[in-house]
Amino acid sequence: MSELAPWQQRPYHQAIAALAEGRLGHALLLMGPALMGKREVALRLSRRLLCATPGADGQACGACRGCRQFEAGTHADFKHVSFIPNDKGDKLRSEIVVDQMRALGHWFALTPQLGGAQVALVEPAHALNTAAANALLKTLEEPAPGRYLLLVTDQPGRLPATIRSRCQRLEFRLPPRDEAEAWLAAKGHGPQARQRALDAARGHPGLAADWLDGGHLALRGDVMKELGAVAEGRRAPVELAGAWLGDELAPLRLRFAAEAVLDGLSHRLAAAPAPGLTLPDDFQKLSAWFDAANRLRNQLSLPALRHDLALAGLLLEWRSMFKDTARTGARR
Repeated sequence: MSELAPWQQRPYHQAIAALAEGRLGHALLLMGPALMGKREVALRLSRRLLCATPGADGQACGACRGCRQFEAGTHADFKHVSFIPNDKGDKLRSEIVVDQMRALGHWFALTPQLGGAQVALVEPAHALNTAAANALLKTLEEPAPGRYLLLVTDQPGRLPATIRSRCQRLEFRLPPRDEAEAWLAAKGHGPQARQRALDAARGHPGLAADWLDGGHLALRGDVMKELGAVAEGRRAPVELAGAWLGDELAPLRLRFAAEAVLDGLSHRLAAAPAPGLTLPDDFQKLSAWFDAANRLRNQLSLPALRHDLALAGLLLEWRSMFKDTARTGARR
């Protein structure tokens, strides 16, 4: 098994300590930003709960029958619940449905085949639809000894309060900057690259690593240049909208665009020189544009919408803000 990052070790050791003291809850909510390794910790904890001869260090032994079956993906007392194919079978559903939670409840009612614990991992838990959440609540209200439910989410606010209140929380928090840099350095990233990536990711090491590994920091620079070209009238909003939607990186481009505004507003409030783009003075319009960019980014997965028109309108609004600023300056 690979070594856990420090910000993964902390919630894992919290759970192991609770287990050793007999106070580990039957339902755990692993929550925190995306790309923080919550699934890896959930799997590591599942393996430990199902191990027949765990070590004194809180890790699974790796050699017992349960560990071997878990490694092979054949453990009868472990269930991983996530998205399943739709009725046509051509793609995965976008939510976890009630039949999956009913089946999970029936499974928990069975006697464990290996005579130990039963562990179910549900992710992403915030994808439960209303009926599925209600069905899961019935399972949570009837806990049984040796049954563990691990819910993994980066959007805990989307889970009903009735579910959150019945779970023991394991929170994944962004680490100190030096810890994140040391982790990125161990992955082979140089000083300048990891510093730029962490600045862009606002201290999030998993996100920084993802962007470095995917070469996406160059894309961030491209987005800044393209927004500048639209603001100066050197590029048409409709043409740029089509270019941004031309591949699977459209959500990331919109994220970088929104964060360019956020960076500018943050530096302006701090009376510091703005990095990258020089923004207009209209705080309300910039805030509204930031919200609209994030809304559109979240809507890109909805196929029924005309994303090209929505993005073109967003970029047209971007250009108009700079024109308004230019006209105001001319009147002065």
